[in-house]
Amino acid sequence: MPSASLRLAVAVVGAGAAGLVAARELRREGHTPVVFERAAAVGGTWLYTAPATSSDPLGAAATHSSLYASLRTNLPRETMGFLDFPFAAGAAAGSRDPHRFPGHEEVLRYLEAFARRFDLLRLVRFETEVLSVRREDGGRWAVTSRKLGEKGSGDEEFYDAVVVCNGHYTEPRIAVIPGVDAWPGKQMHSHNYRVPEPFLDQVVMVIGASASAFDISRDIASMAEEVHIADRSAPASTCKKQPGYDNLWLHSMIDHAQEDGTVVFQDGSSIKADVIMHCTGYLYDFPFLGDDSTITVDDNRVDPLYKHIFPPEVAPHLSFIGLPWKVIPFPLFELGPKWVARVLSGRIKLPSKDKMMEDGKAFYLKLEARGLPKRYTHNFSNYQFEYDDWLAEQCGHPPMEERRKQMYAVNSMNKAARPESYRDEWDDEHLVAEANEYFKKFL
Repeated sequence: MPSASLRLAVAVVGAGAAGLVAARELRREGHTPVVFERAAAVGGTWLYTAPATSSDPLGAAATHSSLYASLRTNLPRETMGFLDFPFAAGAAAGSRDPHRFPGHEEVLRYLEAFARRFDLLRLVRFETEVLSVRREDGGRWAVTSRKLGEKGSGDEEFYDAVVVCNGHYTEPRIAVIPGVDAWPGKQMHSHNYRVPEPFLDQVVMVIGASASAFDISRDIASMAEEVHIADRSAPASTCKKQPGYDNLWLHSMIDHAQEDGTVVFQDGSSIKADVIMHCTGYLYDFPFLGDDSTITVDDNRVDPLYKHIFPPEVAPHLSFIGLPWKVIPFPLFELGPKWVARVLSGRIKLPSKDKMMEDGKAFYLKLEARGLPKRYTHNFSNYQFEYDDWLAEQCGHPPMEERRKQMYAVNSMNKAARPESYRDEWDDEHLVAEANEYFKKFL
């Protein structure tokens, strides 16, 4: 056990990938973590669940996961794993999917194997919802939780610190479409999409240009009469049939919707659609936090945070893991808690509150200078490895392996060049061989 000056009781909200690795790192540092999880199993967003049939198709409903049945990873498995627990084909008990870009079931099996390997399941309170997290006089945190299905105000317990790992793929972000309130068709968000069969012979309008919009539009095209994709980045006059499909078109963004079921694009062209599918991303949401958390969420900027983790006013006793997107998530999830755990134990000292605030403001000025909106605050597409390596340096951990960085870059190029087939055609065999050699010391 490392010598640590402080050993704290820590509440961890969520038992997905971030919550599991946070619990491991906290315990390694000598702290006592308790993990609160609404679901009956670990996995977070990787735990496939069907939405309740009575739920609002535009809302978060009662399900946390946003997985659709056909989902495969858009990163090769060799890049995805935690730093000391490779996501190697066949490594996890029950592994049945050897693909480099496996389906979501294989990712869940990997996380389950991780939880078993590091004896994390006994730390998790399953089917337990966190109702509120409140800061007490003296700096401790009152955490009120309740077992699902039970009534009453819940049970209140006190912790020295709270680590928020509740994910950010649950609260849907909805596109604003003039006239849509009078439009007679069905609207839904990709959060509630699972299989294509309900769209048989329908005309479906998909909004978005993300990985989910790409995958879902192709999935639905196997059943629908027509699928039309509206992309805000496409030129105004765009109307392109997509290669390999007779019923799939790319358009510019929607201008407005009409009472007769018509959806009109920015160039004035139009279609009559049965369904509008919002593949428009998600909102950060922390319903259990009050004002004493000292953070706000404005246009998807969680503010103020030092290095996207600590609110300066209450650091280090409240922290957020997993906010960055456009990243390789699991290694980043691991490095954050390594830093948090050592800060909580006193082995690493944070800057003063003023310096942390200044750091955040300087970062925002850089975003503004590049013309990026607030909602891109936690988009790490251009500097994720710089951030990963900074976290690693803080913890005395080696930087991210170079082969992982190279694989990510090659995958990005392959995806752009061959969007329909990049998961099954690649040209980085030398990096795969390097990864397999690297894995041997862990397996």
